[in-house]
Amino acid sequence: MPSDTRSFAKKRLLVMLLGGLAGVVVALAGIYGIGTLVRKSDVPEACRPAAQLAQTLRPLARGEVAALAPAKSPIPLSAIAFRDGDGKERTLADWKGRTVLLNLWATWCAPCKKEMPALDELQKKLGGADFEVVAVNIDTRNPEKAKTWLTDTGIASLAYYADNSAKIFQELKEKGRAFGMPTTILIDRNGCEVATLAGPAEWASGDAITFIQAALGKPSN
Repeated sequence: MPSDTRSFAKKRLLVMLLGGLAGVVVALAGIYGIGTLVRKSDVPEACRPAAQLAQTLRPLARGEVAALAPAKSPIPLSAIAFRDGDGKERTLADWKGRTVLLNLWATWCAPCKKEMPALDELQKKLGGADFEVVAVNIDTRNPEKAKTWLTDTGIASLAYYADNSAKIFQELKEKGRAFGMPTTILIDRNGCEVATLAGPAEWASGDAITFIQAALGKPSN
């Protein structure tokens, strides 16, 4: 065999071997989650449990909460600040050790108001030492309007929280976690994002209850 032919054959064999090796790596990544592990290397250590929880919850994002997007690279949100009904400044760090469903709403947002009774019912059903729906109003004018609307609507289980500067929305938008109203984020016990939903959902539905109970490590009823 001429030397040129032998050289071409060797190069062709090398290309085939490299191609086969790449295929094996891709296959292993699919089977063992190598690709996921690489992505998780960018996740802060404190948020790695949130990344694992998000993967566990992914199959449960269905039906009424199908739009919930489990986080691929969770970020810490403990520093997010707002005020409670007494005007005291609070941060999500105050809820460390508890799972939080953070919801941003406003009286000028029709979908926000429509889902508020369901959020109230979710808090009534699951709220307690392990979980709270933290609904933060971001009206920038006439703060009393939101309080009046909640009372008139019969919202009784949700505590009142507000950020009348709407800074909380801007901060979450800059982090790529707020695209419109309402915005809802499930946050784990370490203050890390688990899942995000842009838009309203039926939070009192069986699908939502199952999702939240799974996030709390509790079996669904």
